[in-house]
Amino acid sequence: MGYIAPVTDMQFLLDTVLDAGRLAETTRFADATPEMAGAILTEAAKLSEEVLAPLNRAGDLDPAKLENGVVRTSKGFADGYRAIAEGGWVGMAADPDHGGMGLPMTLVSCVGEMMSSACLSLSLNPLMTQGQIEALEHHASPQMQALFLPRMIAGEWTGTMNLTEPQAGSDVGALRSKAEPLGDGTWAISGQKIYISWGDHDFGGNVCHLVLARTPGGKTGTKGISLFLVPKLIPDDNGEPGVANSLRVVSLEHKMGLHGSPTAVMEYDRATGWMVGEEFGGMAAMFTMMNNARLGVGVQGLSQAEAATQKALAYALDRQQGRSPVEGGTGSILDHADVRRMVLTMKALTATARAICLDTALSLDLGRALEGDAAKAQTARGAFLTPIAKAFGTDTGMAVSEMGVQVHGGMGFIEETGAAQYYRDVRVTAIYEGTNGIQAMDLVGRKLMDGGEAAQGLLAEIARTAQGAHGPLGDALAAAGQQLSAALNWMVTADMLARSAGATRFLRAFALTLGGHYLLKGAVASNDPDRLALARFHINHLLPEVEGLCRAACAGHDDLYALGADALAS
Repeated sequence: MGYIAPVTDMQFLLDTVLDAGRLAETTRFADATPEMAGAILTEAAKLSEEVLAPLNRAGDLDPAKLENGVVRTSKGFADGYRAIAEGGWVGMAADPDHGGMGLPMTLVSCVGEMMSSACLSLSLNPLMTQGQIEALEHHASPQMQALFLPRMIAGEWTGTMNLTEPQAGSDVGALRSKAEPLGDGTWAISGQKIYISWGDHDFGGNVCHLVLARTPGGKTGTKGISLFLVPKLIPDDNGEPGVANSLRVVSLEHKMGLHGSPTAVMEYDRATGWMVGEEFGGMAAMFTMMNNARLGVGVQGLSQAEAATQKALAYALDRQQGRSPVEGGTGSILDHADVRRMVLTMKALTATARAICLDTALSLDLGRALEGDAAKAQTARGAFLTPIAKAFGTDTGMAVSEMGVQVHGGMGFIEETGAAQYYRDVRVTAIYEGTNGIQAMDLVGRKLMDGGEAAQGLLAEIARTAQGAHGPLGDALAAAGQQLSAALNWMVTADMLARSAGATRFLRAFALTLGGHYLLKGAVASNDPDRLALARFHINHLLPEVEGLCRAACAGHDDLYALGADALAS
């Protein structure tokens, strides 16, 4: 069985749990009706299932290669990308004034999940371009927008993001790449960047690099950094790709997974570039795309969880081992209690990750579409949820894909089954776009600078769901919410080192509690026994972790530093 896009689950979540119909009530997203959303999801599902999914295994077995300075992509990837571009999927969220569709990120996230489940390596290409489009829309000059945006939105040109250097990973302020003014509005960019996803390809068109670099006289750290657009081919007077710029792919990384996605070491040798935004405003401009990119990476994690769950369930239903312990069972290993435990855990975590990601996207959309205090509240809500979406989405991708290997047993360790690829491909998502530890520290740091107001708003929503559910499940959800509220109050008053020590556990506790809220709310609203069964499993088997997580989150930092470096190394 191949990948089947979970369109029904997405539509139920949007319509019943998250009330995404609110988008169509705004002027900005008036066209985003449930009917239009359904049509888009159906078409994206068809593309993902029929065109992209068959490329996934091929990309793993036939990695991108660098040959005589040219990046050769995996067999079939060029045709797959062409189908994405010709369908208008690259410019879904882009401004219609430049040829985009102007659709909400909520729908973009749904489509992103499907494409990433089908073929994560290829789907990274349009994701990077979408982020660059957003940065240019907010910060580029009108002339630059007119030249680059229509071509990127059409999928003719693709984009990358160049932050990391060998000595500057998460510490972006340590970068050394430099930019020198040439006196004609252009800059000479020099330096080396690493880990550049889709740094080059053989799809044709142009590859446009967003590069962080230092200009003369800039301060040290992030305040001295500016952002530049540096194309592979310098556009001629007609806007067509012209002469080659002074940049090259030094090498492609040999990675644990994502073999079909060329991850490049890029070298710039006085390459021609144009400044994007204000001088020394590079980090602010880059974060415009990074915030949505972090949500997008959370969706990548979710996508591999969904695909791994589908593959594991299909295998479990087919594999027969031993006598069935239940009367009237399937006769497969799915009858066995521990296999059931794994599959239900996979489904519950995946459903939770999807709800968190789409709720984040919806909040950010409403923040853009509403006005005044309502817009501010939704923006703050989306900002608080973003690190949870990124970290929990990718943690879920790793945990679920690893469980998928276990469901397969010995065959999970055999590459031909495809179960291991999901784990290998998803593993990096917890690292790039800000490690999950950084996300957790952001959650308990910057995201609590409002005194916990946005967090308390979410806790109030959880409490309403618990109260409306009645009975033991509602009581259990209410108790988790109260434990989380106490941990939140501790976080708001603790010093930053103490917060950081418990940040990862606090984030997971919040995510699991949100999962109980979404699943129980959907079960009550639909009166569907299957949805109620999944909610009951989550609340009875996963939600009890919250109490221990909250206790650990508030334990402070003393235990972490009780052993010195010498003792740890001995």
